[in-house]
Amino acid sequence: MRTFSLLKGLPVFELKSGSKIGEICDLNISNDGMVRGLLIKKGVFFKKTYKINVKDVSSFGFDGVMIEDRNILEPLTDPKEYTFENQRRLLGRMMMTSEGERLGFLEDVYFLEEAGTIIGYELSDGFFSDIIEGKRVVKADKPPAIGKDAIIVKVK
Repeated sequence: MRTFSLLKGLPVFELKSGSKIGEICDLNISNDGMVRGLLIKKGVFFKKTYKINVKDVSSFGFDGVMIEDRNILEPLTDPKEYTFENQRRLLGRMMMTSEGERLGFLEDVYFLEEAGTIIGYELSDGFFSDIIEGKRVVKADKPPAIGKDAIIVKVK
């Protein structure tokens, strides 16, 4: 299990050549709340964003992510799916329970790397609340319903 905040900025290496391909900059999240891929920034001056499907990752390490071949990189087009921080972003979106309880604003996700299943959400109620009470972690039974105004989850 890993959080996006721990994954962000990690280098991606190609196993065949041992060369660094780029760095993880975001997650690609499907409409049904599954992590489908990793978004990679590649380049020196003019960085381009590429997508790697989660199933194509050989291993997730603490210091880097390994892939077999750089040919699995897909150019990022206008995604119809969500990302965590960029286009159609989920970061900072209101989260509510299916019973109508306001949980807070989405700050981070906990997910199983190999499967891409999101199993928990780190939530915030604002800066002062985080200092006094700390951030809240909520585990979900099923994938969320992602809407324009809120993310609805069934909590354990």
